[in-house]
Amino acid sequence: MLFDWFTVGAQVLNFLVLVWLMKRFLYKPVLDAIDAREKRIAQSLADAALKDAAAQKERDEFQAKNADFERQRKDLLSKTQDEIHTERKRLLDEARQAADALKTKRQNALTSEMQNLRQDIARRSRDEVFATADKVLTELADTTLQDRMVEVFTSRLRKLDDTDKAGLAKAMSTPGAPVCVRSTFALAPAQQEELQGAWHDALAQDKPLQFETTPEVIGGIELTANGWTLPWNIADFLAAMERSIDDLLKTQPAPQQTPAVAEEAP
Repeated sequence: MLFDWFTVGAQVLNFLVLVWLMKRFLYKPVLDAIDAREKRIAQSLADAALKDAAAQKERDEFQAKNADFERQRKDLLSKTQDEIHTERKRLLDEARQAADALKTKRQNALTSEMQNLRQDIARRSRDEVFATADKVLTELADTTLQDRMVEVFTSRLRKLDDTDKAGLAKAMSTPGAPVCVRSTFALAPAQQEELQGAWHDALAQDKPLQFETTPEVIGGIELTANGWTLPWNIADFLAAMERSIDDLLKTQPAPQQTPAVAEEAP
């Protein structure tokens, strides 16, 4: 079989021209397009990496800010709770103090009222006792309470025992010491003379007595000399009556007290 070298040469030339054309118009654009795509992909990856790094940074910053916010929130909550507890304790203390002050005020008012009541009862009892005794003595014995008091005190003065006489003599040993008779009512001249006579009979003294009227001697008469005192009055009877009244008042139910303000459990 014979080869046609011209045909072979033409085919080889055509092949070479085809390869050059493909390289010139096909491979090179394809390679350039591939290179450009690779560059775009690389750039996209680089941008994505930058964006991921930026996102990671923002995420870290957000987490740090969130942690800081949570810490600040806890601190603020703790501070607020402490302030609430302190304010609550202050208000409870003020309420307790106000309740104690009110309780003390009510107790003082009650004590004052009880004292006034005792004084009023004692005064009225004294007045009633005087009025009743004077009326009874006037109607039954044709004498007054004052006259009877003077008689009793005069008799007591005349019957001083040795101890009382010694005490009175000692009190009288001071020169110029006055001897005073004090009574709740004004003594009539005859009554003063009777007492002066009893004084002379008791100590054989002519020293004149001084007479005073004072409400401090409750329903009676007393003789004083330089600190020595010979009393006769109904103060002891009234004191016993007052003690009885106190015992009676103590048996009465106590007034309701305002309950103390108790602190609630936290």
